[in-house]
Amino acid sequence: MGSSSPQEAQEKSFKAEIRGGREKEVWFLKISKLALAFAIIHSKPAGQSCREYIEHLARAASEPEQGWKSRAEALEAEVLRLRQELLLHKICPRFCLENGKPDASAKTLVDQECTIPTSSSSQLEDSGCDVSSECAFDSFGAASALHQPARDGGASKPWLERALPLNLCSPSREESLAAPVQFLQHLLEIRQLSEGGILQADFAELEKDSSAVCHSVSRLLEGLTVFYSQPAFPFSGFLTEAVGVLVSVLTDTKLSNHVLKKCFRKLEEFEKSLIQIILRASSVNRFQALHAIAHTLVLLARNNLLRKSLISLLLPEVRQVAEQLLQAHQLQAEWDITQYENIFPLCMVLEQLLQKEAEGSKVSSSECDEGGRSRFLEDLDRVVLCLSDEFPLFSICLWRVSVLLNPAPAPMD
Repeated sequence: MGSSSPQEAQEKSFKAEIRGGREKEVWFLKISKLALAFAIIHSKPAGQSCREYIEHLARAASEPEQGWKSRAEALEAEVLRLRQELLLHKICPRFCLENGKPDASAKTLVDQECTIPTSSSSQLEDSGCDVSSECAFDSFGAASALHQPARDGGASKPWLERALPLNLCSPSREESLAAPVQFLQHLLEIRQLSEGGILQADFAELEKDSSAVCHSVSRLLEGLTVFYSQPAFPFSGFLTEAVGVLVSVLTDTKLSNHVLKKCFRKLEEFEKSLIQIILRASSVNRFQALHAIAHTLVLLARNNLLRKSLISLLLPEVRQVAEQLLQAHQLQAEWDITQYENIFPLCMVLEQLLQKEAEGSKVSSSECDEGGRSRFLEDLDRVVLCLSDEFPLFSICLWRVSVLLNPAPAPMD
């Protein structure tokens, strides 16, 4: 065999050096780990096990990382705030300069909120056994006052004066909602003043960049989910204000389209979260909280597309509970009484939304998810008949929903 060329010999030598370098690196890494282990053992405080000491060192090492995460989140929030201000300035520079900050009346409102509970909050302090369904579900009527501007100052007095400043009574929870709520209130106030001819606003800027609005809505939804997942009584007036602002944005003709284009999935996830919070609630005094969450669902359904989505989400949940009760009845097995009690607020919401559509909504009942409607109505008469003796109230709810889903045809002339 011929000898290898100088180039081949050089390549072999180079590869051997690489292998040798890698072996040295592996050896050095093993020695370093062993040395570190010995150092940890020797430096371990007396009276503490090696495992406990290692866990302590791991926590200490992770603290800088957590600090960086919190700083990154703060910077991200600051970037969003600057984008919000920039968008407001593009839409209406005069509004940003003259009314961009809440005055002393906002601070007065917060002080009153911290010391004087609202009438609705005082009702939430009892055991939760006496709930007025009229108060909880009169969402398409008197409850519209949640997001109407103040009337006492006339059209020229900005609604923004009722906005809450960033330093709230409970900064850990409410402060996370304050920024998006204030920004969306700014937009709604511009809409109100521009329609009254007081300000000139160019909402065409939203066509170019609506991401600041969508990110604000997303943050608001995340914050509201946290509030409803861990309800604390009495509910603050700020929570009511936040829900009212969200509903106002979703029902505003100029703002809702931009939000729905990018946030529809987020809004659907929010609806799903509220439904699951209702179904999984298990505390003894949960009923008023459930009615308050159901009330929020009804408010969201003022938007036609969200109402259609919510009906499609509620139908399978109600049908699933009906099938579980039917199976328990047939097998004489135990059934979950907590879930049975929790389904009634959702039945009331579903009935109210279907009733709203039957009264002449833009989204007719025929436009609902046909597959979901047919699955709900499938063999429903037999289900209602079997459950009527043991679960009469739930059977009545099923029957009322089925009538709204499958109305009798109009008589022919």
